[in-house]
Amino acid sequence: MTAAELANHYRAYIVCLNAQAWPALADFVHDDVVHNGRPLGLAGYRDMLIGNFADIPDLRFNIGLLLSDPPRVASRLNFDCTPKSEFLGLPVNGRRVAFSENVFYAFRDRRIAEVWSVIDKAAIETQLA
Repeated sequence: MTAAELANHYRAYIVCLNAQAWPALADFVHDDVVHNGRPLGLAGYRDMLIGNFADIPDLRFNIGLLLSDPPRVASRLNFDCTPKSEFLGLPVNGRRVAFSENVFYAFRDRRIAEVWSVIDKAAIETQLA
């Protein structure tokens, strides 16, 4: 894929997440996906995302920054949401918080094979203070 094709494919992945279109996730995520060094596989990755939406019912992925350099994508995802209870070990408990996540992806065979993700926990801590 070209850089533009990979960026568009990634945008389609974000649409899939926001629609919670779990059967389509296999179009974007490799069967042997690894997340932050943990081998999850497609089923584990899907379960992680389903859990995220269960914990944060108004969760929506918003691309703030997107860089594509095949076979890698770098993205800054912005969130403005209301976790139901504890989030990242913080007592959010239904308060609205805004934060970002910096994510790097490695693609293999047009699908995400590896994900490195860091959430700006300090931004949430500041809002809860």
